[in-house]
Amino acid sequence: MTVSIVRFGGSNCDRDAARALAHLGIDAEIVWHEDGLPAETTGIVLPGGFSYGDYLRAGAMAAQSPIIDEVTARAADGVPVLGICNGAQIGCESGLTDGVFTTNESARFQCEPVHLRVERADTPWTAAYDEGDVVHIPIAHGEGRYEIDADRLEEIEADDRVLFRYCDADGAVTEEANPNGSAHNVAGVLGERETVAVMMPHPERATLDHVGPTDGQGVLRAFE
Repeated sequence: MTVSIVRFGGSNCDRDAARALAHLGIDAEIVWHEDGLPAETTGIVLPGGFSYGDYLRAGAMAAQSPIIDEVTARAADGVPVLGICNGAQIGCESGLTDGVFTTNESARFQCEPVHLRVERADTPWTAAYDEGDVVHIPIAHGEGRYEIDADRLEEIEADDRVLFRYCDADGAVTEEANPNGSAHNVAGVLGERETVAVMMPHPERATLDHVGPTDGQGVLRAFE
């Protein structure tokens, strides 16, 4: 598998993602968005950063890049697509997943380790975990609060499309464990296809054994 990591102006986690995937033995290359997706692309990462300086809304301008049409088409063909942090914002803005990510409840940038509860273990992104597992993966965002209208949120819950929720170390989903005010503590959601996912925490920053926690490896192993 060759994973294409799409770089926009302002992306700054593309190299992190490439390094993490290489650490797991997964072929990956960084692709400038204006160049389009290589024909051999069999997986796609929309990485973190501050595409276009987060002007208008975080991810809104990058979502208008022509490469997103290619990403959407590949996703419809079953190619796995993962949006991380700013990539999650781009994923929502482009319609790959429902909802939006907006300003943290604290109105400040937050960079800290958090706990996530695995809500499903039967997706490509969570197959390495068991349902209910608590994983330790960092966040780094100023606009990470997941918002969606109440009716659509109810549909997503009913369709079991919540991938991760913020929780405490024991797996309890509480208001205190919610770092940004996300609706229902949502930290990651699936698209209409289970091969498409977005998440605000950074699994690529919890992958290298010599750096710290490695709980993010399971997410990236979806590309194997």
